[in-house]
Amino acid sequence: MTHNGDAGVTDAAGPGAARGTATTPSALAPRGCAGALSEAYDVALLDLDGVVYVGSAVVPGAAEALREAASRGMRHAFVTNNASRTPAAIAAHLTRLGVPAAASDVVTSGQAAARLLARRLPAGARVLVVGGNGLRIALRERGLRPVSAAAERPAAVVQGFSPDLSYALLAEGALAVTNGALFVASNADITLPTARGAEMGNGSLVQAIVAATGQRPVVAGKPEPPLHAEAVHRTGAKRPLVVGDRLDTDIEGAVRAGADSLLVLTGVSSAADAVLAPRGQRPSYLAADLAGLLEPHPEVTTADGAARCGGWTARLDDDGKRLGLTGSGEAIDGLRALCGAAWPAGTVTAAMARPALAELGFADGDSADGDSAD
Repeated sequence: MTHNGDAGVTDAAGPGAARGTATTPSALAPRGCAGALSEAYDVALLDLDGVVYVGSAVVPGAAEALREAASRGMRHAFVTNNASRTPAAIAAHLTRLGVPAAASDVVTSGQAAARLLARRLPAGARVLVVGGNGLRIALRERGLRPVSAAAERPAAVVQGFSPDLSYALLAEGALAVTNGALFVASNADITLPTARGAEMGNGSLVQAIVAATGQRPVVAGKPEPPLHAEAVHRTGAKRPLVVGDRLDTDIEGAVRAGADSLLVLTGVSSAADAVLAPRGQRPSYLAADLAGLLEPHPEVTTADGAARCGGWTARLDDDGKRLGLTGSGEAIDGLRALCGAAWPAGTVTAAMARPALAELGFADGDSADGDSAD
């Protein structure tokens, strides 16, 4: 498998390639890695919320795992769909949480949108910003001129999330798009995780302009390729590993970009989601949290309709109505085996998988660490 981006064509076939056991990110089973992922990949492209922190609290062990991975030679970048804040502001927030970061370590969908626009527009072109300061700064870095009114005849409109987005600015954006301006969105996430629960994300706000103009935007953020390409370009990654907590953004984005990925269970997507993942959203690797960067990943083997990982064996029963699990060992290995049994079938439902997940200690999307009961 190859990875194509601004940094050129790179080999992202994964550490299993030399052993003849490599599969694609949309594989029929999670991949194995004989050594630690931090030694097999040069750069971890990390999502933020749900991976490094949840709301205002750092994920337990995340800072320590990243420091240890760095000591083993793995660089990292924080790749976010949120375009409202500048990389410097995000880096400062991470540092306050005990995760040292510089602005150069952060890659935002606003930066990806700005590069996309700079490739399509002449230097100095006016771009109407329906969003926050992060987008404006990203545009200036690419030699474009941010404006706020349709009367200035912008060549493009770029929309990104901002908590204080006004009707007046949405109306200006809609007018400019109606007059022929190119319409770009930093991301299309319908919801945004907050301490109060899921609130409207940029994708919901974009629909106001879509409804008013009939024009859909070009999207820069995950799972679309531009943000991944931006991250690879900025880091110079030759063997990137995408690390995320959401199948429909982080993992799908990796699959579409031809990159390997690690799903961690500290955020949105649950163990059940992993088992039920559609082909275009299947991660290369699974781990409870970022400590998964520091560990080998046992291979999932399949034979005679059964998938085995660690001390666990998973298989669909003869009538294909129940996903069974036998054995003992690490819960995460049991989950890998369940994915190895469920993914090729493509017919497993939540009800079919629930008893086996409960046996492992995974319930209602929660993750389980360590050994599970026999």
